[in-house]
Amino acid sequence: MIIESVVANVDQLDHEELHKRHIEKVYLESGDLVKRIQRVKTDHGKELGIRLRNPRDLIAGDILFMDDHNIIMVDVMSDDLLVIQPRSMHEMGTIAHQLGNRHLPAQFEGDEMLVQYDYLVEELLQELTIPFKREERKLKKAFRHIGHSHD
Repeated sequence: MIIESVVANVDQLDHEELHKRHIEKVYLESGDLVKRIQRVKTDHGKELGIRLRNPRDLIAGDILFMDDHNIIMVDVMSDDLLVIQPRSMHEMGTIAHQLGNRHLPAQFEGDEMLVQYDYLVEELLQELTIPFKREERKLKKAFRHIGHSHD
């Protein structure tokens, strides 16, 4: 089966619609969410090809296939993250500047800044005494690098 578009996201379905169907999941690493073309396998062993016609990133909960009885949806594997919890705008500005100089992508959830684990960033946070923790967490979206050059 070749998937060329996303049907919907599970967040758009009501509870009843979702639970009357058998759910199969395709587990992807967060970095694979940005790939338009890939071969994947569901947790039930069904092989699928994904070739999205419209350029868009996949998101956790995206439904790749749905009929009256079945749903095949995207789920994301956990990432090893540094969860940064700055106490002030000064700390936020400091770490944002440092991460920007390293071209590291970040995501934000509430008051937390999330970056993929890197031992050098961990050492920097310790040196700057900015609160953080290391944890495994599922992200809904992939980290995106923003194109930039130092010309």
